[in-house]
Amino acid sequence: MYPSFTGSARRPRQVNLSGRNTNPFAATAAPKQSASAPTTQHTLAHAQAERVQRYQERLRPPAARNIQRSWRGYLSRRQTRAGWRQEWDVREASFGPADTTPYKNEQDCLDQIRLLVHFASPQNRSDGDRLMIFARRYANSSWPTSSAALSDNWAFPLLRLAKLTVSMLASFRSRSTQDLDVLLDLLSTVAATIPQQLAPYSAYYFEALRAVASDSEGSYSLSTSNQGRWVDAVVALLRPALPKAEHAYRGFVSQILRVAAIPVATLQRISDACKAQDLALAMASLLSLPPLNGSLHETNREQLLWLVAYFIYFHRTANPSQAGFGDALYVRILSRYISILAADIALRIDHTTNTTTELEDESTSASASIPPFPPFVRHELLGLISQEHISGLLAKAAAPGDSESEALGVKSEQAAELAVYALTLLRAFPRKGDEIRMWLYFGSTSKRDTKRGPPMPAMKYYYEAASQTAVYKLIRSDPNYAIPLLNPRSKRRANVLALSDRDGQWQVILLFLELYPIVLKVMDDEDFLSGAISTNSSETWTRRSALALDQVRDLTIFLKHLAFSMYWNAPEIAGVEEPENRSSIAAYFSGDKAALSDNHPDGRPVRSQDTTIAGLSWMTLSYMRGMVTGLLRMIYERDSRRKFLASDHWLMTQWFEMDRFVPAVVQEEEEKHKIQDSYGAEGEGEAEDQDDEIEEEQVHDVLVGTQRTQQVRNIERLRRQQRKASRRKYLEAVTPRLEILQNMPFFIPFSTRVQAFRQFVTLDQLRRRRTTDPDLWRFDMMSSNPSHMGRHKARVHRDSIFDDAFEQYYSLGEGLKEPIQIAFVDQFDTVEEGIDGGGVTKEFLTSVTNEAFNSMNGLDMFVENDQHLLYPNPTALEERKELLRQAGEAEGSPTYNESTRDLLRRFEFMGRIIGKCLYEGILVDIHFAPFFLLKWALTGGPNSASRESSYHGNLNDLRDLDEALYQGLLQLKNYPGDVENMGLTFEVTDTLFPADRPSSYHPSQAPIPRTRELINNGSNIPITNKNRLVYITNIARHRLSVQPYHQTSAFLRGLGTIIDPAWLSMFNQHELQTLISGTDSAPDMADLRRNTLYGGLYVIGDDGLEHSTIQLFWSVVLALDVDDKMKLIKFVTSTPRAPLLGFGNLNPRFSIRDGGNDQTRLPTTRIKGC
Repeated sequence: MYPSFTGSARRPRQVNLSGRNTNPFAATAAPKQSASAPTTQHTLAHAQAERVQRYQERLRPPAARNIQRSWRGYLSRRQTRAGWRQEWDVREASFGPADTTPYKNEQDCLDQIRLLVHFASPQNRSDGDRLMIFARRYANSSWPTSSAALSDNWAFPLLRLAKLTVSMLASFRSRSTQDLDVLLDLLSTVAATIPQQLAPYSAYYFEALRAVASDSEGSYSLSTSNQGRWVDAVVALLRPALPKAEHAYRGFVSQILRVAAIPVATLQRISDACKAQDLALAMASLLSLPPLNGSLHETNREQLLWLVAYFIYFHRTANPSQAGFGDALYVRILSRYISILAADIALRIDHTTNTTTELEDESTSASASIPPFPPFVRHELLGLISQEHISGLLAKAAAPGDSESEALGVKSEQAAELAVYALTLLRAFPRKGDEIRMWLYFGSTSKRDTKRGPPMPAMKYYYEAASQTAVYKLIRSDPNYAIPLLNPRSKRRANVLALSDRDGQWQVILLFLELYPIVLKVMDDEDFLSGAISTNSSETWTRRSALALDQVRDLTIFLKHLAFSMYWNAPEIAGVEEPENRSSIAAYFSGDKAALSDNHPDGRPVRSQDTTIAGLSWMTLSYMRGMVTGLLRMIYERDSRRKFLASDHWLMTQWFEMDRFVPAVVQEEEEKHKIQDSYGAEGEGEAEDQDDEIEEEQVHDVLVGTQRTQQVRNIERLRRQQRKASRRKYLEAVTPRLEILQNMPFFIPFSTRVQAFRQFVTLDQLRRRRTTDPDLWRFDMMSSNPSHMGRHKARVHRDSIFDDAFEQYYSLGEGLKEPIQIAFVDQFDTVEEGIDGGGVTKEFLTSVTNEAFNSMNGLDMFVENDQHLLYPNPTALEERKELLRQAGEAEGSPTYNESTRDLLRRFEFMGRIIGKCLYEGILVDIHFAPFFLLKWALTGGPNSASRESSYHGNLNDLRDLDEALYQGLLQLKNYPGDVENMGLTFEVTDTLFPADRPSSYHPSQAPIPRTRELINNGSNIPITNKNRLVYITNIARHRLSVQPYHQTSAFLRGLGTIIDPAWLSMFNQHELQTLISGTDSAPDMADLRRNTLYGGLYVIGDDGLEHSTIQLFWSVVLALDVDDKMKLIKFVTSTPRAPLLGFGNLNPRFSIRDGGNDQTRLPTTRIKGC
């Protein structure tokens, strides 16, 4: 028996009073009981209904009494107002509607006001007529005489009269302009009488004036006859000096400045009455108001643009002598507003017509068109980036006071404010970034280099401000400080610096990092190396802006430590708690351009999940990392060209375990490929390029398809961005050595990087072939895929090696990485017999490169500079087009297009051949111009195998292209007189078929000049002392980047097909030349002896001793001078330089064998296996 048994087996009664079916397994509700069948549920429901009825009966009498009371009150008020109206009408009975007779005494006028404000209603048209009668008579009355003589009896009635008038304005919009004038006169008179009492109600006051002046779309639509009195009403509340003027100005800013297209003449009248300081304070107060109380949050972005444009105009016209220069409050406020509108400004500032254009900003939604800025808004915004405005930003940036600590504090605060403003302009005007940086570079401060010296250039001012910050000093001392300074949530040394101090200091540093590259672009080596504190005001501005070499050394230490930490500690700086991507699919349907903004100050895409820096929402960690990397590489390139730092200055080997660095980085490379495979990527560079092509296709097809189709495209794009961002973030976490090696390669010794490069190639061969032995791969292909093997075979005529190679091997694409099999054909069309042991391939590659890159062979694809260094012919494509036009081919015809594509395919194939040489470790005796090799190194990012996205030509690179042009521009830069007298404009002349470069393709072709504008309307813009650096920068950009763009891009695309561009980024231009043709040092013949293979009679026996002839050979070789040794090396290897890692890596190996018993035969060299 169960212990819980109570002794009763009767089932307990269960009473359900809810009327619900308590059976959880029932499929339907229980059937309702018949009304005639009394049940427990029925009785309960009846009781509840009766209870509700009794409750309603109890409430009915009080409700009726309340209704009756309200109705009686309404009738009483209506009767009272009717009595007041009758009394008011009796008093005014003797005066007509247009009568302007003043009131006979002050009390009579006051009584009429009191009566009027008690009964008048904006909904009653007759009350409006009464207000008009009063306004006409009041306008000619003299009570009260002034606001100073205002008594308490007048203040409250006039305030109510003003409120009534404001309420009446909306209904008077439909009346005649004369009636509106009368009402506006009344309002301005009352406002001028009681400005202090009316100021707290300024929002309603100006809202009514805005409603009168604007149409349904918010644009100014007031008739000309009413404009004068409307302005009087507006300024009536702004002109008096009030204790709390910010109330009045806040209403003015939030209401009147939202009206679009106010005439300039009207604005000028308002500006004359405005006080710039009070206006600025009102603009600042709107930024701090909560959403429920602030009109700024209710203002759409178009109205906000007009508000900012008006603010710029008012400040400029109110203070013509200052125009906003040095005004800290103006700079601070404008920075905030411009940052809010940065995405809109960047998107629309360059559009002048309302047409669909190529959208280069990924933040744009799939809209049908981009509306241009109104002319007034565009004019005011462009005024912010004028030379006068930008150069004057530092005019008042000084260090006042005798105390050095006080001076430093003031300068740091001023520098931070100006830095935020300048950075915001760079964000809002990305296409004008170089101009903004240039004008900032020309700025100077009132602080002087020395006590009696000239004003300090902006570059030195910001370097001093940046180098004196705690952020700069901490990171310079230890890279680990960068972690808490970049990520305040980091637990490592969390309390290093207060948040506000840290953000302000970072802003100063960031602006210096933005400005210094422009100096490096326009500064030649002599100016750079002369960087000492100068007191000579006659020196050029560029030389005066140069930093001292010890300052450059300190700067590079700071940049090294910062860059190292940003790559090595990327996950910790980013923060593990950061979401993968803060953007959402819903953002694509919201139309908020700012939320979708994906652009940097120079126009490049950013990842929305990045950690932001310095309190600037758009300054992301990835952008800052790229900026630091670019600047550091620019200084490193200058040091590589002309040494001014110690040889080991750039190394950071103390932070790595160098004995296992190469295995570790190879493992990271393998891990990278695994990650890419897991994300379904075909390859990082290729996947990025494909995504770029998809983006471009979406941009051009923005009008194609329905809105639903466009939304689907946007969703897919967002998903791709999220996948790429996720992969990139994970790669940064698991491949820190690889990231450093590819972005900061100079941290690691060159020999270590070469070893890593060869290991990367080996890893790629194993991944593609499963072996590094070419013979094993050929055997495997012959047995498993003979047709595939056939594509790697070619018959090459020795008199047309390049053409035959191009026709048979171009279609291989990436397959050119695999071993190829060459059969040379002589002039008699006879195949030369031989077995390729590596030597035939080497001869083929060296022969192709000798023919393709020989500037005298008539191909005209590569040309030489004065130092006989090669670079792509910048006019090759235009010359081909000109020849086609002369042949009668219409531009765009199939023949025309195919011929131009064929030329670019040949450039691409030449890139593949050089890539094949690097891939196989074959040295070729070809020397490229350093500026061309620099493009190889700087296009090694994940998205730049086919485009020069990271290379920016500068004056110093021009020296390797055209020495005469370089010297001419140098003289122009340093010319002490008036440059405008030279008659130069922003134009450049390119010469097709120059006379100093004859060609067998067009021997009789006369030179053809082609003049192009460097900037928009450049033919009408003269070169002056102020803009000559801009001209020099544009010339360098045109000659180095724009003119040879298609040829260089095709070559780099082919090179990137064989060699991963990220591998090329591990070397600078001089190191790449060493990879191609070997080291310039004297060959180590002892190393060659150790790695020589012997055959025939000279095979080394069991005793390990060399043959006597071999011993004699080496004794002679070791006694040769350096030139003869290099000639010997070229005789046997086709290049005079030794392999980078020694002769043990020579491919194929150097071998010696006997040539028979003929004593008169001279030594010969033969390809291995022939």
